[in-house]
Amino acid sequence: MLDLIDKQKLPKHVAIIMDGNGRWAKERGKDRLFGHQHGVISVREVVEGCVEIGVQYLTLYAFSTENWNRPQSEVNGLMELLVTTIRKEADSLNKNGVRLHVIGDFSTLPESCIVELNEAMELTAANTALNLILALSYSSKWEITEATRKIAAKVANHELTVDDIDEETFKNHLATKDFPDPELMIRTSGEHRISNFLLFQLAYAELYFTHTHWPDFRKENLYESLLNYQNRERRFGKISEQL
Repeated sequence: MLDLIDKQKLPKHVAIIMDGNGRWAKERGKDRLFGHQHGVISVREVVEGCVEIGVQYLTLYAFSTENWNRPQSEVNGLMELLVTTIRKEADSLNKNGVRLHVIGDFSTLPESCIVELNEAMELTAANTALNLILALSYSSKWEITEATRKIAAKVANHELTVDDIDEETFKNHLATKDFPDPELMIRTSGEHRISNFLLFQLAYAELYFTHTHWPDFRKENLYESLLNYQNRERRFGKISEQL
């Protein structure tokens, strides 16, 4: 399948909602954390696949603001898994030229997570092969609200006028201001929702849904989604004859 992909027509930015860890674990008679642990393998596979094929940006929806409402035992387990995973994977990311970024409400994360994430981001800051963006304690409604507050504060402080505010102004106050918008969004495990993920940024993204649970998602699944993307006609409001 890799041979069928045109590397000149790759999406620059792929975003993924990594869904199905809990269902995958339940099907095997295990607790939900077991699924999250195996989902780390899929993260490694997809990151390697993006580096190898030439995708420049990969955003993973790792933990939403709504996920804090899950059972405390699962939340605690996820935070511990995050810390141990970043600690284990940081050197590997660095060796593979992957630069780590984080978007989301950092203030809500445990101190141990913040320390590990900051160290990993500093370690990988000079890398250029792939920008890996983890959305942690993130939701699009939170992000849009924060952007609105920042813009309103600048208007109140006479740094901006109301007439200065346009689409570009708003985009430059989002958590993703340093990244291009995703062209492809993948959601695993069969659900057909965006779930409060990059709502502004996904305006013209191609959406790809697969029934594969995240712990089973491998490079071949990534390649399948990229091939599907390349077989679509992206018109951005135009008609086919204008392209």
